[in-house]
Amino acid sequence: MTDTKQIIVHTSLGTITGNETGECREFLGIPYAKAQRFRYCTPVDHFDEPFDATAFGNSCPQYRQYYPQHDNPERLFYHKEFREGIDFHYDEDCLNLNIYTPLDPENCAVAVYIHGGGFNSGSNEEEPFRGYEYAKRGIITVFINYRVGVFGYLTHEEIQKEYGRDGNFGLDDQRTALFWVKDHIADFGGDPENITVFGQSAGAMSIQYLLLNPLNNDLFKRVFMMSGAGQFPKFTLPKYAEETREYWLETMAKAGCSSLEEFRNLGIEEVLRAAQEMKQERSDTLYNTMPVIDGYLLQGPVDRLIKNPLEKDLMIGYTNTDLYAPLMAKIGNQYAGQHNGYVYFFDRNAPGDSNQAFHSCDLRYVFGRLQTSWRPYTPRDYEISEQMMDYFASFAKTGNPNGKGRPSWMPCRNGMVNILQITEEKTAMGSVNYARLTKNMLMKGNPKYEVQP
Repeated sequence: MTDTKQIIVHTSLGTITGNETGECREFLGIPYAKAQRFRYCTPVDHFDEPFDATAFGNSCPQYRQYYPQHDNPERLFYHKEFREGIDFHYDEDCLNLNIYTPLDPENCAVAVYIHGGGFNSGSNEEEPFRGYEYAKRGIITVFINYRVGVFGYLTHEEIQKEYGRDGNFGLDDQRTALFWVKDHIADFGGDPENITVFGQSAGAMSIQYLLLNPLNNDLFKRVFMMSGAGQFPKFTLPKYAEETREYWLETMAKAGCSSLEEFRNLGIEEVLRAAQEMKQERSDTLYNTMPVIDGYLLQGPVDRLIKNPLEKDLMIGYTNTDLYAPLMAKIGNQYAGQHNGYVYFFDRNAPGDSNQAFHSCDLRYVFGRLQTSWRPYTPRDYEISEQMMDYFASFAKTGNPNGKGRPSWMPCRNGMVNILQITEEKTAMGSVNYARLTKNMLMKGNPKYEVQP
């Protein structure tokens, strides 16, 4: 960004200094809550001193902090896509958010983004999570950090005794951030009654969990889930909290800790080293390091709760070489059909390699960040990006993505699934070829394994 100057705003939290360009305002690294390790967070409702929000805040400690991408070939693909050249700072004081607004915001629609990362990694500082293009369209965007991995999803009987619930620190952080936005976004020119929550992959799954709890009904009005909507296959359904405690006790033992208090006081590197050893030794790590049924945030089995979700304006999307591509399409279509959602199928292969429309490839289009990528994007790619941003901006404002100058997008109605297909040639109502998606899944797999150091 060029020609940046500082701007001071006076809020109910206190005085905050942000950045202003000729196109938008940004307020970075604002703490929305504080939390001690393996304890639920407490919202931040005031600043004792003026707060400097001109630079990104800390990201949650995660495996890549001590296991860099360049020493871990299987992760090079996504590092190159979204993290290369960014200087991340990791610390447990990481519950912060970034806000992007128009220059003169007044009662703007608000969109809150939850990043992905398999519930064990990720950051709101990654590319392409910037709200510049939506500020031009009159939308305020908010990007949140939350706890991930061992810091976000450890379970232990002592936590249950202390709080009456167990685990889900990361999910609790997300919900706390939404309460914070609801309470304070008006200070930044946003409309607290017109909030859309959107996210991708684990972020989209998090939104699906939020939709399963009636306690969240007043927090947001609309949802947009990318590559993570709908009923999950049995092997990815959340376990009961007590079913994952054995995994975490073994993790603690690897770290030389015989009590939760010892693990709370252990150095970050030692905690992550034990978690990494568990990941290498056990094949069930994924299913023990994600949200759990805690009786509060997730009040029961997800395959039961999903039959009665909160009814919100709904948009979903998936790609032609997504994770479990045919399953992603099937469950997404089914969910959208049942709840009158808008569905897009991203069927434009990313230029520059043979990974097709890989999982996460649509992110750069949705945020208008093609120009910061190494890929040789074409005029058609930029046209797609403009269309997707216009669709989402309209959806965030009104619940309907349609508008002048872009192809008509039909919603699902009464179980009938209508799909907007985005291809190299055109954007139009279309269909999904499940045989091709199955072939993509079997032949391509996860693109990160194809990149060599």
